[in-house]
Amino acid sequence: MTEEAWHPARLIPTAGIKGEQEQERRATSALLAVMGAVPEFGHALIGELGAPAGRISTFAEVRLKDANGVLFIPDGVISVERGKRRWRCLVEVKTGPQQLKPEQVSAYLDRAREQGFDCVLTITNEITARAEDVPVAIDRRKVKRVDLRHLSWWKIITAAVLQHRFRGVSDPDQAWILGELIAYLDHENSGASGFQDMGESWVAVRDGAKSGTLRSSDPNVRTVAERWEQFVDYLALGLSQDLGRDVTPLRARRMEYQDRLDQLVSQLSEQGVLGGEIRVPGAIGPVSVEADLRARQVTTSVTVAAPDSGKPLTRINWLLRQLAEGSDDLRVDVSFQSVRGSTSALLSQARDTPSRLLSTDPRREPRFMTVAMARPLGSKRGRGQGSFVAETRRQLVEFYREVVQDLRAWQPRPPRLPEPPTSVPSTPQPEPPPFTAPEGREIGEAVAPESEMLTSATPSPKND
Repeated sequence: MTEEAWHPARLIPTAGIKGEQEQERRATSALLAVMGAVPEFGHALIGELGAPAGRISTFAEVRLKDANGVLFIPDGVISVERGKRRWRCLVEVKTGPQQLKPEQVSAYLDRAREQGFDCVLTITNEITARAEDVPVAIDRRKVKRVDLRHLSWWKIITAAVLQHRFRGVSDPDQAWILGELIAYLDHENSGASGFQDMGESWVAVRDGAKSGTLRSSDPNVRTVAERWEQFVDYLALGLSQDLGRDVTPLRARRMEYQDRLDQLVSQLSEQGVLGGEIRVPGAIGPVSVEADLRARQVTTSVTVAAPDSGKPLTRINWLLRQLAEGSDDLRVDVSFQSVRGSTSALLSQARDTPSRLLSTDPRREPRFMTVAMARPLGSKRGRGQGSFVAETRRQLVEFYREVVQDLRAWQPRPPRLPEPPTSVPSTPQPEPPPFTAPEGREIGEAVAPESEMLTSATPSPKND
């Protein structure tokens, strides 16, 4: 047996985990230990919690007593010291499919307030866009004196990857330790490897969408809508890991979470569609992800503003030139000013005949152009090959690599100064004729004045 087939020794092994409690304890201890051992990573996480920048100390399974003397043991404690100030946070952790319970989180807030803690942090596989977004409903009066924050394991893995691969760790040994944490958390045995699946209601809702039997009052529809919200966050964080940039879901700022869910439930029950957008810093536009459960198809797309000068066909060719390396089955849609309809063609067809993307009215100018990639919907429920989760993430990465990262917005040519006036050459004057001496004289001989010459040439009158 060769060394290539051997399993490398790990600082945090995934083998030998027996049951959910041990899985939870091991993940908690590994995370808290690395937060203290690799300060650059630790500060990246506590910055999400509102903690000051200072010396980090972490503890696991701390034994505390409540106001009635009853012992309670939180999963962990994070302490940060900066000068005379000390910031402390209780940590509640869950792994695998376990979810938070409102009454449990509420009890932790009460105990944190009694013990003088500043924050309660929950860590589960439930993904939220911000640390302030907690996946349980809590009486807001309980968070007046104690902050409540939530981090998903996928968010923690993303922070570790960004620090390790892109932002860097100054100490080589600390960098190796952080890499070991990433390897552990990314393993399925850790129970902390991110978004698990679309939930138990997924298959029933998917089949109901195809048969047209979904209703907005069905609780399964709302459950899938909640999972979809997490899934879009999962896709954005996954792209952050690949790009080393903070990729975020694009959502209406003034729309609350429950309002977004109502909108998703309506779209899903009426059209069989789930949609979301992701913003990549520096990209030409947001990347749209749409799952059509009736057509069993996932579409990723990006919309580009058309140039505002040039002939209509020239504007379309501007985009086609940028898609020179794109797959033939990409679809290009063009919308026009003051026209509701649009034109559409596969990229292979548009390359052969760009004019098929023009409006029937040649005077209509292209306004927006959309490039889309459609792929079959993954049929399996989990995260493995052929699943909806894995195939949709793979498609998003493929679309970004093949289309989005190379698209550039149109830039008008800068105004040009007029050419400087050219100087008009003066008309050459003819050379004066060479001097010729009068007949009978030599050059250089004195010539009498013209008056004298006339006098001498005129004969004098004779006297009669």
